[in-house]
Amino acid sequence: MISQLRKLVSETTLTLTDHQLAQCIAYIELLHKWNSAYNLTSVRDPQEMLIKHVMDSLVIAPHLIGDNFIDVGTGPGLPGVLLAIYYPEKTFTLLDSLGKRIRFLNQVKLQLGLTNIQPLQSRVELHQPEQGYDGVISRAFASINDMLSWCKHLPNSGGAFFAMKGAAVQEEIAALPDFVKVVAIKPLQVPQLHAERHLVILTHC
Repeated sequence: MISQLRKLVSETTLTLTDHQLAQCIAYIELLHKWNSAYNLTSVRDPQEMLIKHVMDSLVIAPHLIGDNFIDVGTGPGLPGVLLAIYYPEKTFTLLDSLGKRIRFLNQVKLQLGLTNIQPLQSRVELHQPEQGYDGVISRAFASINDMLSWCKHLPNSGGAFFAMKGAAVQEEIAALPDFVKVVAIKPLQVPQLHAERHLVILTHC
């Protein structure tokens, strides 16, 4: 599986060490192992997870600015775990309201030696960080509007929102609240994934 991942990465501008590749594979193996009991993802095939989870998460890495991030509604750690593997010098709070997901992420942290992730069980609107984050990342929120209404208190004064979206981003952008502005819409190329992906970057006005 590591050779397949290496090939997928070679189709992007990303650079991963052998250690990072091995960590990504170890994560997929753990996710596959826990998935039968905990139902963490609808993707059942580890080979498919390489594309739909690992690569789909990693492609936003070059666009992240800052050192301290929160992945809201992280689920089983997507994209936060993969971004933490890619950026060992940055810190990632992985927030989810379900205890089974946080238990899984604590196991991931332990087995992969990811000292830069902090799994946190909480509803996003109840999380009140002492300091704001450089970036608020979301992958699975229903809409950008929902993300912003629940997460507007999370970034610091210079922080940004990073919303991972599929094809229909323009409709969502047209309905944005007036307290944010769109900084960029980045089209993303995920190797062997036949679906549109975009990263919408927003900041407070």
